[in-house]
Amino acid sequence: MKPAAFDYVVPRTVREAVDALGSGPGARILAGGQSLVLEMRLQRIRPELVVDINRVAELDRMSVDDGTLRVGALIRHAAFEPERENSVPGPLGTLFSRAVVNVAHPPIRSRGTLVGSLAWAHPAAEWCALALALDAGIEVHGAGGPREIAARDYFLGPFLTSRTPDELITAVRFPLLSDDTGVGFVEHRRTHFCFAQVAVAATLTAPDGVITEARIGLVNCADRPVRARAAEQALIGAEITPPAGRRVPGDHPFARAGRAAAEQDAAPRPEPYADVEYRRQAVAVLVGRTLCEAARDRLSRAGTSGGGHR
Repeated sequence: MKPAAFDYVVPRTVREAVDALGSGPGARILAGGQSLVLEMRLQRIRPELVVDINRVAELDRMSVDDGTLRVGALIRHAAFEPERENSVPGPLGTLFSRAVVNVAHPPIRSRGTLVGSLAWAHPAAEWCALALALDAGIEVHGAGGPREIAARDYFLGPFLTSRTPDELITAVRFPLLSDDTGVGFVEHRRTHFCFAQVAVAATLTAPDGVITEARIGLVNCADRPVRARAAEQALIGAEITPPAGRRVPGDHPFARAGRAAAEQDAAPRPEPYADVEYRRQAVAVLVGRTLCEAARDRLSRAGTSGGGHR
């Protein structure tokens, strides 16, 4: 099937892009196009105007300043792959490198963008859960000028956000993670070509071996990304020591946090290959495994010289 007819513009500045978006209700932004173009081809989306922002040079920038990583709207997924880990300092770079290899496949990662994932707001998108767990700030620019939306206020439902149709996401800002923080990311999917049935991102901050802060983001566990706050609270004050083997004993704090995430935080819906009971069990298991990974990362980081950035 071919897309319906549409007009096409290539702005050179953010202002030109915003003006084009505001020219009518049927405009859509094209950056990587890895979701939009497929939907257009299937005619599930029929934009009247496609605004291609790939020539807006100011959006193709990533910077670290004052404890914050700012990722521009044209930064591709591939920028965070493991071999480029040093592009983002410290534990945050490690977390990004572990998450990004689960995003689709190399050709898609070379064109798709992190910000585009946030704009699309698919419940199974890894970056959306990371943004929520890390309290990211989403910078948007519309006819009324720029503003920032906290990730906790941004995601409203499947493909639904608090960004208005005439606003362009220009960047997303992530706070850097301290060196006494360990990170983990674990994903489960039915096949390599499927979306995640469940994925978990976690950070554990433990300055003296005792967890003082935990952040857990759940992927595809509701109609939007989920911050597992009940699970986080269950971890405060616990020792960061992971279990010796792969299995997490039921009385371990990580297992208790997994059960809290499954029973109190997640709101999974049945899928063709996974009913609600199965998906809740998957949440409990994956939260435990991800916390183990974060704990081991914290302990290995503490063992490096000065606990410095990786």
